[in-house]
Amino acid sequence: MTTKQATGVRPLDGITVLSLEHAIAAPFCTRQLADLGARVIKVERPGVGDFARNYDERVKGMASHFVWTNRSKESLTLDLKSPQAKEVLARLLPQVDVLVQNLAPGAAARLGLSYDALHEQYPSLVVCDISGYGGGGPYEHKKAYDLLIQSESGFVSVTGSANEPAKAGCSIADIAAGMYAYSHILSALLQRGKTGKGSHIDLTMLESMVEWMGFPLYYAYDGAPPPVRAGAAHASIYPYGPFLAGNGKTIMLGLQNEREWKVFCEQVLEKPALATDARFSSNTLRTANRDALRDLIIQSFAAYDDEQIIERLEQAGIANARVNDMKAVWDHPQLKARGRWSQMGSPVGTLPALLPPGVNNSYDFRMDAVPALGEHSAAILDELGYDEDTVSQWQSAGIV
Repeated sequence: MTTKQATGVRPLDGITVLSLEHAIAAPFCTRQLADLGARVIKVERPGVGDFARNYDERVKGMASHFVWTNRSKESLTLDLKSPQAKEVLARLLPQVDVLVQNLAPGAAARLGLSYDALHEQYPSLVVCDISGYGGGGPYEHKKAYDLLIQSESGFVSVTGSANEPAKAGCSIADIAAGMYAYSHILSALLQRGKTGKGSHIDLTMLESMVEWMGFPLYYAYDGAPPPVRAGAAHASIYPYGPFLAGNGKTIMLGLQNEREWKVFCEQVLEKPALATDARFSSNTLRTANRDALRDLIIQSFAAYDDEQIIERLEQAGIANARVNDMKAVWDHPQLKARGRWSQMGSPVGTLPALLPPGVNNSYDFRMDAVPALGEHSAAILDELGYDEDTVSQWQSAGIV
């Protein structure tokens, strides 16, 4: 594991982001901004903080979700409903380029922090509101969590086994919303560079996930049946999915075309006649007769362990993958070979951290510490001109 010293100017150096955030979607968005050099000031409730801090204690007592989404940020505790908070924000906002919030629907507006309330005074400010369903419509005030959006977007209906639907094993609705918010903010900053004006981004989890559902939506166009739930297999391509080796381990296969099917039959299964079998001579037929074909493949694989089968697949140029557990991902040889693991600080000591995807040869990503609750409150308030006695009094009163 190595830590590279950052070099070069990062794209968002000099940009300040104020985030009224909790859970995953907004924190995931703003962590991407921090990775690119932005100063992210995370506002948290005094004494409690972002409730994601308490999801679990798996990382030396810290929550896994929080560690993942909050490095390189500054934690400012502030009771947003207090009169003092309004004064603090009035001093802070002139220095802010981007305001991100995923509070409960309507909460930011009630606090005077909507785009409409701020735009006239801060015309260059970019405001990004992240919500489950967005303003207007019958779902405007409906609570929205990752599982619920996976369900409302149709994702759960096409995921899982034939007998039981399933959600994704990670927070994909939050991730989708966070990444679209991130890209919209970058676009808004580029636009501001041309016009000098900020803009309002209204980003919803539902719309982000429905965008990802494009394939099953069009597959079921005009009342056609939706894709069947096929577990880890593909609903409309076969063989494409999990197959057991002789030692009981699972291998993922991915055949995409007729040329690969022919090579697979000849070089991997060593059954060349199967390539022209009337039951399997096209992808449509293979999909329709998948049960019979699966039995034939598993029979052939039964004579070999997973490593032997993978070797045969590699030699034949057939796409494949191991089904890695989390330990195997931590130890993945490709990630190690590419030096993708770095380190970051935290209240519980140094932790490993995956570098953000993608490599730019002109700068290194920022990989600073995960903040303790309120760790930067005193320093930020000092920057804003508050003396130690005032800060101390506010801390005692639970204002910060």
